[in-house]
Amino acid sequence: SAVVFPKKIATEQQSLMLVKRLLAVAVSCITYLRGIFPESAYGTRYMDDVCVKILREDKNCPGSSQLVKWMLGCYDALQKKYFNNYWLCLQTVTECYHFKFKYTHNGPLLDFGSKDKKSDSPITCADTKKASILLIRKIYVLMQNLGPLPNDVCLTMKLLYYDEVTPPDYQPPGFKEAKDEGLLFKEEPMYLNVGEVPTPFHLLKLKITTEKQRMENVDKNILKQGETAEPLQVCGVSRDDPEE
Repeated sequence: SAVVFPKKIATEQQSLMLVKRLLAVAVSCITYLRGIFPESAYGTRYMDDVCVKILREDKNCPGSSQLVKWMLGCYDALQKKYFNNYWLCLQTVTECYHFKFKYTHNGPLLDFGSKDKKSDSPITCADTKKASILLIRKIYVLMQNLGPLPNDVCLTMKLLYYDEVTPPDYQPPGFKEAKDEGLLFKEEPMYLNVGEVPTPFHLLKLKITTEKQRMENVDKNILKQGETAEPLQVCGVSRDDPEE
């Protein structure tokens, strides 16, 4: 009945399990709060003191079952350390949820150039738990303040890999090769940094791009200092920028 945080994250496997759970919670919350699937497609869990909905396979909702299978494919790529970016998109592109993954190679030190921590600060389980809860709470607040989606909305998922380590013919279960191109918005888009969750072995970041008109009711104070909202015409990946 609970999405349990480990008391310590001493191994890469413990970290991987937490990142998988957090990704499942985040994607489930987004699809639930945006009304993509019916209530029957979700189970109720608790993440610390936060009640969350978790997507599950529902024979009466083929779409939710398909998304669960896609998520399992994501886990395969994440476990192999091929996974770089993950886009959950509502087309034609109305909203894009962009998850970014990084892996550390030398064990339990944070070295991502975070503005909030020194480069060699050890990451504690309390840090990870606090960041995880904050990320989910921000998703809840943002989703509840976004304008309604079109009635004919559809959902797709796109994965990008670290090319230098991923075999050329690798495709996780449920995925096929796609063209590496940006996502075009019909209306003026708005780009939001929602937050990040570090562990000693992984870093997960979430960004949201949505049509600016859907952001009109969002209190800008939701986004803390340093997390900016700025226009972006194309949501894509720059090969020249290592941060992207």
